[in-house]
Amino acid sequence: MEFRCRLGTSSGEIVEGVYVAQTEAHLRRELEDKGLHVLALRPRNGLSIPGLHLGQRKPKIPRHEFLVFNQELATLLKAGMPLVQSLDILRTRLANAVFKAVLDDVHEKVRSGTALSDAFQAHGDLFPSVYTASLMAGERAGNLDAVLRRFVAYAKVVDTVRSRTISALVYPVILIGLAIVLVGIIVIKVVPTFSEFYGSFEAELPLSTRVIVGLSDLVRTNLLLITVSVVGAIVAFYAWIKRPGQGARFDRIVMKVPVIGPSVQKFATAQLARTLATLLGGGIPLVNALEISSRSTGNRHMGGEMTLVAQRVREGQGFAATLLERQVVPDVAIKMIEVGESTGALQEMLNSLADFYDEEIETEVGRFVTIIEPALLIIMGIVIAVIVLALYLPLFELTAVIGS
Repeated sequence: MEFRCRLGTSSGEIVEGVYVAQTEAHLRRELEDKGLHVLALRPRNGLSIPGLHLGQRKPKIPRHEFLVFNQELATLLKAGMPLVQSLDILRTRLANAVFKAVLDDVHEKVRSGTALSDAFQAHGDLFPSVYTASLMAGERAGNLDAVLRRFVAYAKVVDTVRSRTISALVYPVILIGLAIVLVGIIVIKVVPTFSEFYGSFEAELPLSTRVIVGLSDLVRTNLLLITVSVVGAIVAFYAWIKRPGQGARFDRIVMKVPVIGPSVQKFATAQLARTLATLLGGGIPLVNALEISSRSTGNRHMGGEMTLVAQRVREGQGFAATLLERQVVPDVAIKMIEVGESTGALQEMLNSLADFYDEEIETEVGRFVTIIEPALLIIMGIVIAVIVLALYLPLFELTAVIGS
C-alpha cells in the first residue's frame, strides 16, 4: 500500500513524501525507528476511515518490469558487481513509482546489513513467496545470480502458458458478450416498436410474437430491478468468496465441474510442479518447498491441501503416498512424482510433469475453442432468427390476408 506522509525530522524540518508499506502500523513503526515524527499519514489512493478504506487500490508492480529488473540484477552480479552497487544502479532506472519506492527501501535495508530476501519479504504481497524463497536459497548457496536466472525462466514459462490460455478464450468471451448485447438491444428497443405497430391493428398476435412481446415488456418494466439484482449478486458473490475458507471451497467446486474441472486441475498441478522444481533446484528442502508452493499456487483448494501434504511429509510420510491419500492431483502426476521420488530425480520429473500438463492444457483449450466458436455462432443465429421470425410472423399473416 502507498501512504502519503508528512513527517518532522529531529532538526525541526517538515518533509512530505510517499512511502510503501504493508500496513499503516508497519510504516509508522519504521518511520519512528528512523527518528522521524509522524505528523500526518493517510493512504495515497483513498479516504481513510477507522476500520474502512474507501477507494483504495492495492499497489502493483508491472510483471514485465519486475522480470527485467531480475534479469539485469543477475547479469550485474555475474559480472562481479557488489549487490548494494547493483541495486543502486537499477533503482535509478525504474519508471514505476511503486517499484522504485520499494527498491529504494530494499537498497537502504541491504546497505545496512539486511539480507536481500528479508528486505523483499518485508513488503508482503508485492512479491511472490517463491521469489523471496529463491533469494534466500541463493544467498545460502552463494549463487544468487543463478537463482535469479532460474526464477526468471520459471516466471516466463508460467506467463507464457497463462497468456496462451487467456488468448484462446478471448474470442469466445467476445462472442458471448456481443450476443448478450445484441439480444438486449432487440428486446429493449426493437420489440416495443413492433408491439406498438401491431397494436394499431387490434388483431390477435401469434403465440411466439406474444411471448417475445411479453418478455420485452417484463424486461423493460423491471430493468432497474434486474440490474440491481445482477449487481447485488456479483457483490454478494465477491463478499462471500473473500470470506476465510470460501475461496478454497469455490476452487474445489470448479475443479469438479465437468469439462472445465479437469483442465483447471491440470493447470494448478502444472503450476505447483514447476514451482516445486524451481525451489528444489535452488537447494530448498522438500518440506519447505511444499510450504512455499502452497502459498504460491493460484488454486486455493490445492494450496490448502499442499499445506497438509507438507505436514505429513515433515512427519516422515512419502510425498507421492501423501498425494495419493489426499487425491488432489491427477493419478498420472502421482505416478510420475513417485518415480522421481524413488530414483532421486524429483526435480527433473516435476519439470517434465509441468511440461506434460502445459502441452495437454494447450491442446484441450484449442479443442474447446474449436468446438465452442461455431457452436456459439449457431446458437446466436438460432436465437436471433427465432426473435426476428416471431416479430415478422404477423406481417406475413397480414400479407396473406390482404392477398386473399
